[in-house]
Amino acid sequence: MDDVSPLLSAEIGPVRVDVCVADITTLALDAIVNAANRTLLGGGGVDGAIHRGAGPELLEECRKLGGCATGSAKISRGYRLPAKHVIHAVGPVWSGGENGEEELLASCYRASLDLAAAHRLNSIAFPAISTGVYRFPPDRAARVAVGTVAAELASRPRGIGRVVFCCFAPAAADRHVDAFADLGIA
Repeated sequence: MDDVSPLLSAEIGPVRVDVCVADITTLALDAIVNAANRTLLGGGGVDGAIHRGAGPELLEECRKLGGCATGSAKISRGYRLPAKHVIHAVGPVWSGGENGEEELLASCYRASLDLAAAHRLNSIAFPAISTGVYRFPPDRAARVAVGTVAAELASRPRGIGRVVFCCFAPAAADRHVDAFADLGIA
């Protein structure tokens, strides 16, 4: 991870929080978060890239996890990825914003942080969950992501030392940086 230059670094209590543009499958952290579907059996976008990078062992383990509800997360090993673990978070499909989508998205981030803490992981990277084929408006998703993670880190110590918002495209990273500014964090 040290070879990726963050666009923004902030401290939330004892936790360093970065926003960067990178391929999440290249990050050597304790955990990367997968924007998974409910089956956890792979798909397109980030999900497909993580499954390809981890190798067939990840699919074998995910078959045993029995799927995952929207707004929840489950953890697996990272296998061939530089990350030790993959936390599979199932974000909501955007359907206009009147069906609890923001709360379900926030729940993904909370559940992922809870799993990281339960497994005593020090570092975690998040993609922009639900903003691809699930069509969550990227500006809103960035505000939910940054606001939820900041609130959780400030309110409940978890032993996590580093959180990375890893964006595949510069525009997504800019939205996360703007969310920090809008929320008065950076």
